Amino acid sequence: MKRILLKLSGEALAGDRKTGFDEETVLGIAAQVKELVTGGMQIAIVTGGGNFWRGRSSRNIDRTKADQIGMLATVMNCIYVSEIFRSQGLQTRVMTPFLCGDAAQLFTKDAAVHALEDGEVVFFAGGTGHPYFSTDTATLLRAVEIEADTILLAKSIDGVYDDDPHDNPNARKYRTVTIDEVIEKNLKVVDLTASILARENRMSMYVFGLNEENSIVRAARGTIDGTSVTV
Repeated sequence: MKRILLKLSGEALAGDRKTGFDEETVLGIAAQVKELVTGGMQIAIVTGGGNFWRGRSSRNIDRTKADQIGMLATVMNCIYVSEIFRSQGLQTRVMTPFLCGDAAQLFTKDAAVHALEDGEVVFFAGGTGHPYFSTDTATLLRAVEIEADTILLAKSIDGVYDDDPHDNPNARKYRTVTIDEVIEKNLKVVDLTASILARENRMSMYVFGLNEENSIVRAARGTIDGTSVTV
């Protein structure tokens, strides 16, 4: 495994604060990513925007405009995380599907792949650039475009379960599950559009708990007890 796309939720960036940024949390992520890059892996990152904005929070806001606010939240997240990474000695690049002045570079596959091959951590901000598509879909889209080997999904729980383990203590954890099972059983690893993209493009995923010790490094090396989503 050489080229990885890591999906971080916006809530993960907030840590215990639940909103905004928690610098210690992001510094911990930076240390793990630096270890992987130093070891020769190519790392791209997509973040959610839930630490600032989740869906249409008011009936007075049009869905398209609400989604655009969410896209901008991911741009803020990527710029922030990118700068924390830079402070720890990593080279980074933030790319968006729409113009953001000099805050980010317009996404192209060639530029993204070239940066990854040069050892930069590439952040894909702004989702797909279109409303009605989630950051799950953006994650799969970018992973397919850059020909990633796999996607690492860092979540608040340590894998995929047949029910919500917070509500059901008897929920069963899957060690391995196929993307067809994810779709048929509505396991909500990623949303339906993203799941179909994964199936059609044979893109595997690995789901793990971000809060476990050294979780990103262990997930990239296959030594953490998460769930493998196969195709």
